[in-house]
Amino acid sequence: MSYYSRLNKAFEDALRLPLNQHTKYVLFSDCHRGVGTTNDNFLKNQNLYFAALQHYFRLGYTYIELGDGDELWENRSMRQIIEAHGDIFSLLSRFHCQGRLYMLYGNHDMTKKDRRYTVQNCSTYPCCCGNNPHLECSPLLPDIKFHQGIILEAADLATTKNVYLAHGHQADFFNSTLWRFSRFLVRFLWKPLERYGVLDPTSAARNYTKKQKTERRLHRWAEQENHILITGHTHRPTLTQADTCYYNCGSCVHPYSITCLEIEHMHIRLVKWALNARHDMTLYVSREVLSETLLPR
Repeated sequence: MSYYSRLNKAFEDALRLPLNQHTKYVLFSDCHRGVGTTNDNFLKNQNLYFAALQHYFRLGYTYIELGDGDELWENRSMRQIIEAHGDIFSLLSRFHCQGRLYMLYGNHDMTKKDRRYTVQNCSTYPCCCGNNPHLECSPLLPDIKFHQGIILEAADLATTKNVYLAHGHQADFFNSTLWRFSRFLVRFLWKPLERYGVLDPTSAARNYTKKQKTERRLHRWAEQENHILITGHTHRPTLTQADTCYYNCGSCVHPYSITCLEIEHMHIRLVKWALNARHDMTLYVSREVLSETLLPR
């Protein structure tokens, strides 16, 4: 199957959500939440991410995660990831309870497409209640479904196109069709070598040539299908002022920041969250709009 067919297949019977002047969405991708060890690339930015989530929860945004939220190639246990980042999953659970949480699966958390896996690992979490020393299960993300694609359906197609959301690994043969082989290499070869600074050359996020090729394919699909396409996967945030049809959220594992896309009042914004210092030397989490444009027609 070609990359073009894989992208088309991602949107067959896709979930459709409304897109109008009143809807507010925030799109994150590639959090790669781990188990809190030195291999957990998310760990250094977890406070930035938690602060951003609190901001969007308070302002009534709907949270959409475009895949690779959890690092299930390097780690086998979803339960350990939830325990390592319990405060974050608690807040995600609050989004879910209010019907404001939607998630895609990517290549690094492909196992979430299996409904049985998500029921077993994402529905509840163990906790101690009151003076009871025994573990009991509390709801976490009950009935959560992980999608391959989501379509934000514009109320008026005369003014705005529909927005198509996918992780983006569909344009990458090695990380889609051969994802199990890729997972094997990451888990048993690149993960141990990462401790010594050796990066995975098969990763679209770390291999510049592979990144360029994947993004060209995603842009070509969006252009030929005349859709707005938003993905993650390559970790390179993209939002130009030109009348383009392909955007990228970036990731939550940049060295000193995280990036996301906000959609509000039919505008789309690329936002960076980072740690900054005031003149009195106190630290704070800053939100910076890097680029903003109207959703194209």
